[in-house]
Amino acid sequence: MRVFLTGATGFIGSHIVSELLAAGHQVIGMTRSDAGAKSLAAAGVEVHRGTLEDLDSIIAGAQKADAVIHTAFNHDFSNFVANCETDRRVISAMGSVLKGSDRPLIITSGTGMGDAEDGKPASEAVFNHRHPNPRIASELEGQVLLEAGIDVRVVRLPQVHNTFKQGLVSPYIEMSREKGAAAYVNEGTNCWPAAHVLDVAKLYALVLDKGSKGERYHAVDEQGVAARDIAEAVATGLGIPAVSILPQNAQQHFGWFAMFAALDLQATGSWTQQRLGWKPTGVGLIEDLQNMNYSPAEQSKHV
Repeated sequence: MRVFLTGATGFIGSHIVSELLAAGHQVIGMTRSDAGAKSLAAAGVEVHRGTLEDLDSIIAGAQKADAVIHTAFNHDFSNFVANCETDRRVISAMGSVLKGSDRPLIITSGTGMGDAEDGKPASEAVFNHRHPNPRIASELEGQVLLEAGIDVRVVRLPQVHNTFKQGLVSPYIEMSREKGAAAYVNEGTNCWPAAHVLDVAKLYALVLDKGSKGERYHAVDEQGVAARDIAEAVATGLGIPAVSILPQNAQQHFGWFAMFAALDLQATGSWTQQRLGWKPTGVGLIEDLQNMNYSPAEQSKHV
């Protein structure tokens, strides 16, 4: 199968490339840089130059493929709402190409969209159309395409990690470095789900090969890692204190990150594991945080 992959040189996408090639697929990898084009070509990937802002380039890539996997996203969280709207437009553009065919479109979202707001972990069976997270725009557009007959499948991400990057924890680390303290709200008992990047890449390949139209999959290994445990691991790595702050002080301390800092985002991936035979084997988030190199010079290599 010829697979158009956005974000092919990114944190997750670069590992998906390896999984797809190993499964015998041909990959058309989108990149915006010369360095990205060089690395993709060296891996045996057909290079497609494009950006998320250039919808014509997105459409051209999708037109060449038997399937599309969309992982590219602008992770400047200070402009999160605008970036989510860009993602919605990209998904819509892809849908315009795939309409009337049986070619699958795998899009990316967050596990929070499976939160039924009933105190239970977010699950694959739930799509909360009213979720306040701006990333809901991606799944809402995916739902529009699904209802138009397009084979849309959704992979929802937790905090995806290795010893270089850890989803929202990565900007939290830099914020903690600047503030001189790794903070958590109240007792820090709110939890975030997590999974190792290599396991997540395997899941995308499984969703392509074994997934079905309209299904949502949770790339969740650890159901919930406590905010205080994350803060203490980061504090140890940076050589700074871990401190509790009151909810009313969260905005002042965290800035844009305050919208995430106190959220309890527990999620289950048990249905996904059973449905696709996905068996995560990677280490946990805390272990990766304990084993990473926290020097600014090392971290700057992986921005």
